[in-house]
Amino acid sequence: MIEFLTPVSKKVLADRELLPLGTLGKQIEVHAEFGDLPDLKNVTFAIFGVKENRADVNYIGEELCFDDYRKAFYSLYPGNWKHRIIDLGDIEKGNSVEDSRFAVKEVVTALLLKKIVPLILGGSQDMAYAQYRAYDNLGAMVNVVNIDNRFDLGNADLPISNKSYVGKMVVDKPYNLFNYSVLGYQSFFNAPQEIALMDKLYFDAYRLGEVCADTTVIEPILRDADMVALDVTAIKNSELSYKTNKSPNGFDGREICTIARYAGISNKVKSFGIYELSNAVYGKSSAMLIAQVLWYFVEGFNFRIADDDFDNERLYTSYKVLIDDEILEFKKSNKTERWWIVLPFISNVNNKLKSQTLLPCTYSDYLSACNQEIPERWLKARHKNEV
Repeated sequence: MIEFLTPVSKKVLADRELLPLGTLGKQIEVHAEFGDLPDLKNVTFAIFGVKENRADVNYIGEELCFDDYRKAFYSLYPGNWKHRIIDLGDIEKGNSVEDSRFAVKEVVTALLLKKIVPLILGGSQDMAYAQYRAYDNLGAMVNVVNIDNRFDLGNADLPISNKSYVGKMVVDKPYNLFNYSVLGYQSFFNAPQEIALMDKLYFDAYRLGEVCADTTVIEPILRDADMVALDVTAIKNSELSYKTNKSPNGFDGREICTIARYAGISNKVKSFGIYELSNAVYGKSSAMLIAQVLWYFVEGFNFRIADDDFDNERLYTSYKVLIDDEILEFKKSNKTERWWIVLPFISNVNNKLKSQTLLPCTYSDYLSACNQEIPERWLKARHKNEV
């Protein structure tokens, strides 16, 4: 792993020395010299940057620098956290984009195997494909959540770009992708055929207006995610003042931080990537917003509660609802009051959910079932299971 990483810049290290005691910059251990990584023992989070953006469809030769993001994050004060954070520095551009993806996969894989959560500051979002492929060695199906205004499905027969990489997740071996969810998509940025394909593949898609109206609706999606990727262009331009982010619509600062906190609280999320980052010199507030998104993810992680031990009946309450000839079984944690719905094992098919027979849901899903409405996510999961 060390051969792929370059140290944090001298400018950031100098700025770090001037920070007040108690800030994150005074607590985070940093890769400051070539070949001298911080000790990985008892580490919970590892930050690193990926300076690759050549697969951006609008690439014009910009060189990326994450100094301002680091300075902003280092300047924040931690919550009552018990977790050790390190900064591994950056992955520079390889000889080719494929080399960069290989480096990202190797670094993320090494961290996941040590049960360290990678916090990725990334250029073009095609690097999310490398983040996903790092799960190949974990031996389980993967649920991917993309916070984005586009689906990024693209044509799997064409080279990967930052707007076309999810198709490769679907068709490339090993076939580890179980579910793909997009939070905050905007219809006018997505071709009708891609919207139809999302439905055909039984993937989850939540429109921007739906999420903004009630951010709690996406908590079950993030509770079931293994990896989360955030395309920062999902944030409205007035909140994230990049020259390349031209959309007036998107998440505001409070909403995106809430979503990051939900991702952190999820007991399943093992990696968190922030992509489409540009040089923050275009707006210092942009760097601070991204720093706060990272802060809220770590804050959420600090409040993780193990509430899914369904082998112990004393820890949850079961509810059964009859809808036509279906009996839907719901389980509610007595500790957190979070809800799940049971996905019954189907023995006569090649089941993909052998260890994932419980689907996170909301109390509203239970109420809908009581009104004789089968939750849409339950139906999609059953259809995928039967394929």
